[in-house]
Amino acid sequence: MGRGEDVGCGEVAAGPAGTARRGARCGGVMPTGTATAGHRAVREQLALSGHGARLLREWVADEPSSGVARGLLVLATGDTLDDDALKAELVTAFEDASGEWERSLVHGIYLHTHRQYLLAADHLATHLTRFPADATAVMMLGAFHACGRADYREAGDRLVEEQCALAGPESWPWVSRLAWVRAEQGRVDEAWELACRALALYPRSGVAVHARAHAEHELGAGPDSTLFLDRWLAEDPGAVQYRHLNWHAALQSLAAGDFADARRRVDTVLAASDVGMRSATNWRMLLCRQPPARTTPLEHVRELLAAPEGMAEVFHTFQLALALAVQGATDDLQALARTAGTDERPAYARVLAPVARALAHLCADRPGPAVDILTGLETDGLGGVRVEREIIQDTLARALVVQGDGEGAARLLHRRTAGRRHHRYEDLLLAP
Repeated sequence: MGRGEDVGCGEVAAGPAGTARRGARCGGVMPTGTATAGHRAVREQLALSGHGARLLREWVADEPSSGVARGLLVLATGDTLDDDALKAELVTAFEDASGEWERSLVHGIYLHTHRQYLLAADHLATHLTRFPADATAVMMLGAFHACGRADYREAGDRLVEEQCALAGPESWPWVSRLAWVRAEQGRVDEAWELACRALALYPRSGVAVHARAHAEHELGAGPDSTLFLDRWLAEDPGAVQYRHLNWHAALQSLAAGDFADARRRVDTVLAASDVGMRSATNWRMLLCRQPPARTTPLEHVRELLAAPEGMAEVFHTFQLALALAVQGATDDLQALARTAGTDERPAYARVLAPVARALAHLCADRPGPAVDILTGLETDGLGGVRVEREIIQDTLARALVVQGDGEGAARLLHRRTAGRRHHRYEDLLLAP
């Protein structure tokens, strides 16, 4: 049975809420008998540190019959397992789980790692009703956004608000997560303040520093942001988000007009597999007429698109479309648009297909049709986050300028140029 199919690892036993709360806590529930090893492992994994997976492995080695330890290790490393190994490990974890909280948590991990995001989100809502403020569940809350439904995304945001209130202002995992929610809602000042509060409580919170990076992107913090990110990353070069946070730093360098630094980060920090981040940076540089960093070869992009997972998730496919645009592959983009246009999934036909066509037109120096397609297009269905979807607005702005409508482009970007402290990138987008 493969990932993405309907799966389950057993029914979660019914019982009164709170009956599984035992032992030490890390902003939520922790299993008994493992106060030191379990607490440290969960803390580091919640922080997305470079030590989390190692500590989880040590925990499993010390207590191989701990269902929650095995489950959390699979949650952290499941992408390295094939379908059979993934299922086997989680079935074992569920069988070994002790008490209702452990069984509920492992069941949620099973659904999440099998990419059953709707079911995972439903289960997490129930789990947090029974075990309020369980910070361990924070690791899976991305399911509410990953399922691609606006109603679930909004429900997930409300759930974080409620659970953070229950956990209290001293719970850095929940405060960090609320900072992330506020950043995605565009409540930038709140997001920044919450992120700073979480970092004051626990300076190594990777979720908080990521939320702060998103808020500072909206604020155009520029070199102040890159300096903070570099100092934070220097303390843990193995951090889970090391490359992604360097990508955020690259965007801040673009904002400040330091294109050499942006290219350096793409070329020296991003891996060959980071096709999306590499292409998103390079397309931005091309839009403002700057030489790109090292690009992903066209044949490799074609191979990725042709692979079984090439069109499995709409945002991943959108990133590959950007990679085609960086290469000026007009025919490939048109072919992708035709394929997406016949897809039964609404996000592909209604959002990805027109975006791919618009990119093709702009690559072929036809700004008019690109403007017609992108004007008023609702892009939330592409998935990803605000900073990642913003590149479509960038593309429309540049197409307007090339078409000769500089005033229209300036109106489109007015909020950004008026509100960001550094906006050299936007200035270049608007340059005739």
